[in-house]
Amino acid sequence: MSAPTTHTFRQTLLVIVLCLLPILLLVVVLTGHLVLSPWLLLLLLLLCFAGMYYVLARQPGVAEDVAAPPAEQPPADVPEALMLQVIDILYPSKSYQKGGFYFFEGPLSLKPEAAYEALQRRFADSTLVPLLQESENGQPVLVLAPSEALPAPAPRRQHAWLNGLLFLATLATTTWAGAAHQGINLIRDPGQLGAGLPYALALLFILGAHEMGHYLTARRYGMHVSLPYFIPVPFGLGTFGAFIQMKSLAPHRRALFDVAVAGPLAGLVIALPALLIGLRYSTLVPDGAGPSMFMGGADVGSSILLAFLAKAALGEAVLEGHRLILHPVAFAGWLGLLVTALNLIPVGQLDGGHMVHALLGHRTARTVGVVSLVALVLLGLFVWSGLLFWALLIFFLAGTEDAPARNDLTRVPHGRMVLGAAAFVLLLLILLPVPHALYASLGIHCPYT
Repeated sequence: MSAPTTHTFRQTLLVIVLCLLPILLLVVVLTGHLVLSPWLLLLLLLLCFAGMYYVLARQPGVAEDVAAPPAEQPPADVPEALMLQVIDILYPSKSYQKGGFYFFEGPLSLKPEAAYEALQRRFADSTLVPLLQESENGQPVLVLAPSEALPAPAPRRQHAWLNGLLFLATLATTTWAGAAHQGINLIRDPGQLGAGLPYALALLFILGAHEMGHYLTARRYGMHVSLPYFIPVPFGLGTFGAFIQMKSLAPHRRALFDVAVAGPLAGLVIALPALLIGLRYSTLVPDGAGPSMFMGGADVGSSILLAFLAKAALGEAVLEGHRLILHPVAFAGWLGLLVTALNLIPVGQLDGGHMVHALLGHRTARTVGVVSLVALVLLGLFVWSGLLFWALLIFFLAGTEDAPARNDLTRVPHGRMVLGAAAFVLLLLILLPVPHALYASLGIHCPYT
């Protein structure tokens, strides 16, 4: 599998820089190193997000390659010979060609999976690629797309120098951050390098497992996917996470679901043990004590799942205090859970957005994505203002729609429906705080009494 082209490299790096600019701006302002009026700060933030939108709008995605033929060409009739090739598989109530794409809308004569397999065999030697999609009114649509409009097959060799360089840079910045969380400045005291490594290695292991879960599952389905790109940040947590680029369509909704869910599951396999082990070496302190969240602090009751894990790791000690000073490994595990939760939000090209698409279909997923984004904005306005930044970032980077599968009609098996429901329950368990009434029943200290 090949990495993206040099042009895509540049666009990817530009988007990363534009993502980091508003964070850097907020950090500089909030720490008092720069004094700006609120209106000027808002204007600068809006310019950063406008730059993101401009760059992303100029980079066509896989969905646009498939679903957006040239709009300036009016629809034309489909050749009769082509109509005869599909009429025994689909009964078209509407058919037309536009920009080299051929569209046939109507009921299928076979089940979607059998219909798609028959179409693949029929067009195996053609320059047209069959795609089964869903129309706006819920009808099956067969799209015959020119092969050149789809991503080209990836060459066997992939030049991974940029991936490796970003990984090493992220290892350096997370090591710096891990030491800084303990009050150590590695420039003044480079001999204390080892103090930052437990946090750095645990966090990169979690992020790497998450992305490799996506990568290996996508490769298993023959999809064109890049190696993970880690994003170094020279302040705060030391990284802005990691991502991979998928430049081909999933063959069916089952593959779309499997690739999406594999990342969170693989990350959890590392994050949960890291958090449990690190909690045993963490410290509980009374009300009002301990560092902030971004420096390794956390309230036991800030997450239902964290409360259960703290109770399992610390036992009766959680009756004496509710503020945790997390061990570096526990802090990395906790961040891994938060990354998992953010990725499971059912919006656009996030893992949760792909999963909802695979489980419920393209039209429903788009509606769920819009509702989720609005809910995130409302929570940002009335609960925690930090969510407004995440809502903007998700809107510009993940949108409210994702790319369809080649066969976007065949439903996923029942077992994956159950797994998907469990994943979204996990999202709630990570993000929702412990209700006041449940502190006593969980056997943890309640700061409200």
